[in-house]
Amino acid sequence: MGEEIDLLRKYAADIRIGIVDMVTRAKSSHAGGALSSADLLAALYFKVLKIDPKNPMWQDRDRFILSKGHCCSALYAALANRGFFPKEKLDGYCSDGGSMWGHLSLNSAPGVDATTGSLGHGLSIGVGMAIAVKRNNKNSRVFVLLSDGECDEGSVWEAALSAHQFELDNLVAIVDYNKIQSFGSVKEVMELEPFAQKWASFGWAVKEIDGHDIKQIVEALSNLPLEKDKPSVIIAHTIKGKGVSFMENKLDWHYKSPNPEQYKIAMEELDK
Repeated sequence: MGEEIDLLRKYAADIRIGIVDMVTRAKSSHAGGALSSADLLAALYFKVLKIDPKNPMWQDRDRFILSKGHCCSALYAALANRGFFPKEKLDGYCSDGGSMWGHLSLNSAPGVDATTGSLGHGLSIGVGMAIAVKRNNKNSRVFVLLSDGECDEGSVWEAALSAHQFELDNLVAIVDYNKIQSFGSVKEVMELEPFAQKWASFGWAVKEIDGHDIKQIVEALSNLPLEKDKPSVIIAHTIKGKGVSFMENKLDWHYKSPNPEQYKIAMEELDK
């Protein structure tokens, strides 16, 4: 188990390196929220998800929806490292003529299961997929990664009600709870606490974890559903900009891209 955890940490570092490289080259944004999700994506793509990089549209695969679609650099890096496409394709991220757009699109890369970016839609898509899987008598699961700020949207809670109504225990929501959204801290903009109790009151089974502790992440995602006949939500407490010292817990890095000197510092910190 220890060697496996160390390997997953390495994959998470590779994802972070890919994120910083992409946003710097493209002079793009959303590095902070992409970096906070890297450990979650490493555990999903290299341990948990039932997928086949050689057959991205495999009918019996688990589905993954990045509802926080503006942080797609993290998913692109995860998919490239998992072997869905050559890493060279990442050079076309958010650039003229490139297919890897700055908000996620179904056709942007092999392995992308849904178009997202307009916040609040991903969980609804996931509910629909999970219903379809059950009605087709398949054993696949549907995972949806949401941002915390996204949970200000009423459509998230409509989807949460529906998931409970249809007893979707094949649906897993993961909230990247880094506590900073686009215009300030979550507490300042729209307080979510008591967050776990809110999900529980909507009929979900809830587990809170450290979203940067690979062991905790793997344990949580390897014991699903949390309760029979209930959708599961993992509230992952994270740090915006995790892994790059000058980005951590800084609102600015929702919008900024590194300059050459910052890029050098970030790469030195990540490539250890």
